[in-house]
Amino acid sequence: MRMKKLGNTGLLVSELCLGTMTFGGGEGMWAAIGQLQQPEVDALVGAALDQGINFIDTANVYSAGRSEIATGQALRNLRVPRDHVVIATKVLGRMGPKPNQLGLSRVHILNAVDESLKRLQTDYIDLYQIHGQDPLTPLEETLDALNDCVRAGKVRYLGVSNLAAWQITKALWISDKRHLARFESIQAYYTIAGRDLEREIVPLARDQQLAILPWSPLAGGLLSGKFSRDSQGPEGARRTTFDFPPVDREKAFRIIDAMKPIAEAHNASVARIALAWLLHQPHVTSIIIGAKNRAQLDDNIASTTVKLTPEELATLDQVSALTPEYPGWMLERMSVDRLSTVKG
Repeated sequence: MRMKKLGNTGLLVSELCLGTMTFGGGEGMWAAIGQLQQPEVDALVGAALDQGINFIDTANVYSAGRSEIATGQALRNLRVPRDHVVIATKVLGRMGPKPNQLGLSRVHILNAVDESLKRLQTDYIDLYQIHGQDPLTPLEETLDALNDCVRAGKVRYLGVSNLAAWQITKALWISDKRHLARFESIQAYYTIAGRDLEREIVPLARDQQLAILPWSPLAGGLLSGKFSRDSQGPEGARRTTFDFPPVDREKAFRIIDAMKPIAEAHNASVARIALAWLLHQPHVTSIIIGAKNRAQLDDNIASTTVKLTPEELATLDQVSALTPEYPGWMLERMSVDRLSTVKG
């Protein structure tokens, strides 16, 4: 398990991160995503740590706080020294029925960080991430409150999730102008079946030295190998009951068709190849993997041993390529002459 720097910080995280959406269960979407209870959570966390993962991602909204509780209790039950693990969580979603129990206001952030600390049974959070946008709260207020969390020692680093490139850029500018702790990572939907991130956010992350943490790398289970054009997947599979995130299914199936012979050549699952493709992307820092059982976890972790050949990568890149969009195709066209002057 390789370690990578979290963006422009000195913090080292494993190339795979254990996601905890399957912890805690509940009703509605949480029942579809996972119902793992404490003994199962302990076993999964222990197995991940034993295989070199040092990075765990959760959120206060997952299973209405039960995911954070299960994560913190697992680390306590397993007697994991606090500085042996990097804990990430998020703030934004509704945590109660009242008007101020959601969002990114100063009130909600300062309340939410304390509640997350209690649920996680820890004195500090390594990576505290906003889970999306709050259309009612000025970005300055949000960033000031997050900075206060860092200065108080409750949070080590800040991250952002599910924002547009222009919003992230604006936040970085505000943080620089006001001398605030800045975002160091971007958690975003990224998979071989959904490469939209490469249009604007990947170039931004490279330019600003931000870590990229892909979520749903198997496109909500569609790339697990359990789905095909002729099969809707097994009963109980996440995609059959919770059809998210949105995906171009025909394109996804073409990608699966291309991955199958590569998987056979490596004696690996299709899911393992999908993860391996992401691991070969130089802009990716740590991939967030989720599992409902030990077999899924072990198969995902095995992706770190798959070395795709240049020919295999070219095949996968071609079948999953984005449709050119403006201004990208124009910028590329107009750069050819200039770049040719420095190429041998």
